[in-house]
Amino acid sequence: MNPENKVPYVVSGKSFTAVAINCAAKAGEWIKSKLGMYKELNTKYSPHDLVTEVDKGAEQMIRKLIHTHFPDHAFLGEEGVEPGPAASAEAVESVKDAEYVWIVDPIDGTTNFVHGFPFYSVSIALAHHGEVIVGVIYDPSRDELFVAEKGKGAYVHGKRMSVSHETSLADSLVGTGLPADRDFALPLNLMSIQAVAPHVRNIRTAGSAALHMAYVAAGRLSGFWEIGLNAWDLAAGSLLITESGGTLTDIHGNPYHLAVRHPVASNGRIHNELLATLKASGAAQSV
Repeated sequence: MNPENKVPYVVSGKSFTAVAINCAAKAGEWIKSKLGMYKELNTKYSPHDLVTEVDKGAEQMIRKLIHTHFPDHAFLGEEGVEPGPAASAEAVESVKDAEYVWIVDPIDGTTNFVHGFPFYSVSIALAHHGEVIVGVIYDPSRDELFVAEKGKGAYVHGKRMSVSHETSLADSLVGTGLPADRDFALPLNLMSIQAVAPHVRNIRTAGSAALHMAYVAAGRLSGFWEIGLNAWDLAAGSLLITESGGTLTDIHGNPYHLAVRHPVASNGRIHNELLATLKASGAAQSV
């Protein structure tokens, strides 16, 4: 541990974390090289849920690299799962008994990538018997690598991260999203935004849940919540937050696990107030 940030955090060898970092960096640089050059744009669950051949190619690259080192490990990637909440829940259920499972979102923020808006990321996590033990989020646009190992802290640019110090919503900058599910998740999240907005300093909806969670871990956001996310959106960020001293639950305040779809993350200090505000919005009662 290095609270004064004097010694960089270094990963070497073929450890789980080294492989995750290597995969995220290689995929991220390839994705960045394709910015503005994708050939095919398709939709998945809704007209707002986009996928390109770059998403699919990046996931294939990550899968191959991981299985080169750990051929017996299970793999849960966004592009390998049918669209929709039911299919996502089934996919998580299918790997619940795996000793090791890699959980990957090759491009978290595909809509941003498509529009050239530089806020998207590669998210890679490794869970052991359902507990996340490695989390890596890479932002190719800023060349920022967020890394966490269970029990060893979380780091960005090799320096130890810690959550922000705000103690009230009134002093907090928080993040959320505008879900692609226009029928269920979006109306509920808009309801929650309307409830939270008057109580916080401001809200950011930048379009990558993984990066929003990394920003909570780094102290750049005091909190984050969203209705209707999936394991690949959350797994890596979950460890970054807890290893940075933050708190992550579902919208009802229950502990995080891989099947959680409605997360609330914070620096811990504003968590109860944020949960209470979301509960008062009515959104929590609907999920």
